[in-house]
Amino acid sequence: MGKVEGGMKCVKYLLFLFNFIFWLMGSFVLAVGLWLRFDPETVSLLNGDKAPDTYFIGVYILIGAGSLVMLVGFFGCCGAVRESQCLLASFFACLLIIFGAEVAAGVFGFLNKDKIIEDVQNFYATTYNENNNSTLIISYQKVLNCCGTLANNCSYQEPGTKDCETGVKDFFNSKLFIIGYVGIGIAGVMIIGMIFSMVLCCAVRNSREVI
Repeated sequence: MGKVEGGMKCVKYLLFLFNFIFWLMGSFVLAVGLWLRFDPETVSLLNGDKAPDTYFIGVYILIGAGSLVMLVGFFGCCGAVRESQCLLASFFACLLIIFGAEVAAGVFGFLNKDKIIEDVQNFYATTYNENNNSTLIISYQKVLNCCGTLANNCSYQEPGTKDCETGVKDFFNSKLFIIGYVGIGIAGVMIIGMIFSMVLCCAVRNSREVI
């Protein structure tokens, strides 16, 4: 069975190194996704029965993509070491799928940012108007260091304290930008991985044809 030689061996080891880094990045993406999903502050703001779940859609995409990146990175390392054309082709195909998922998460975070923030603001305002002393409202005020709404300020609001609608906007802006930047950033790195896998896959096929 033919083995890649010369410059292609360099590509082989570079691909292995890249896939190891790729696996680490998958772990990072998964960790970020789990943090965004189970962050106590975020959960406390969205644990109501009628709380909007749009925010979590992008988070779930990120978690799924991070898990797949870890798995694919592992098989990519195996494919590079064994010079398996089948594993490398499967690795390339999986990269395409994950690439689409990461881009989707990033685009979702950026394009739906305003809608997600508006949904949470409306949820807060509705809950506040129904019962401004509820546990959920107290949680919002504590986490966001805010009080009341734009149209209905707290009578006991301290000077300089922002309304909770502004607090919601600031809080979720930071979270959604994380989803967007992580998703699109990892997707960009995947392009390099797809190029490496294509080069090595072609090298393996050509070496076997020569042999």
